[in-house]
Amino acid sequence: MILNKFKAIIPMKCHSERIPNKNLKELAGKPLFYWIINSIKKVEYIEKIIIDTDCDRIADTVLKYFDVKISIRPKKLRGDFISVNKIIEHIIKKDKEEFYIQTHATNPLLSPDTLISAIEFFIKHYDKYDSVFSVTRHQSRFYDSFGKAINHNIGELIRTQDISPLYEENSNFYIFSQASFMKTGSRIGEKPHMFEVNKIEAIDIDDMEDFLIAEAIMKMRNYE
Repeated sequence: MILNKFKAIIPMKCHSERIPNKNLKELAGKPLFYWIINSIKKVEYIEKIIIDTDCDRIADTVLKYFDVKISIRPKKLRGDFISVNKIIEHIIKKDKEEFYIQTHATNPLLSPDTLISAIEFFIKHYDKYDSVFSVTRHQSRFYDSFGKAINHNIGELIRTQDISPLYEENSNFYIFSQASFMKTGSRIGEKPHMFEVNKIEAIDIDDMEDFLIAEAIMKMRNYE
């Protein structure tokens, strides 16, 4: 078992409800997908990148920029309500490698250093955790849909920095073994570790507000 070789899976579908052609939309002078693939290419642990797509246009455009493997999604796995876990299962059953990292084209600010740190944590602690997934830490006053306080006492106005944190699964990345995935049917295994990502890198482009925030940050940093 070679624990320092990983394959990256990036699902990219044609249809996007909130931002038309989102994966191909230009961000800081490049298609949105460019930024995460460019980061992954700098991670020495990742030996191959697999782009899963239902769209010839996405496949053709990606190949203009990068030497990656294209996996065309079968018709039974197409549509807006297909679980990513089903897509991953389809790929790893064919691929038969041992270790994977799955991320998204919608994470343009995720850095190679963060990916390397997360993979190295997984390698070092593989005997304890079967998977690693990214989270964003929040220390704010949260309420449920009925206005009930979730993580604080309304009558006791403590400082936000003293509130017990909540962790948001931010979909930046998931690291797992084939064995763990096939056992649970999920990219998050039975013994997962939450890996914190800072709020800027954790930006996931779901709507135009997210897109504009990411674009503003990238312009400020003078991305090329």
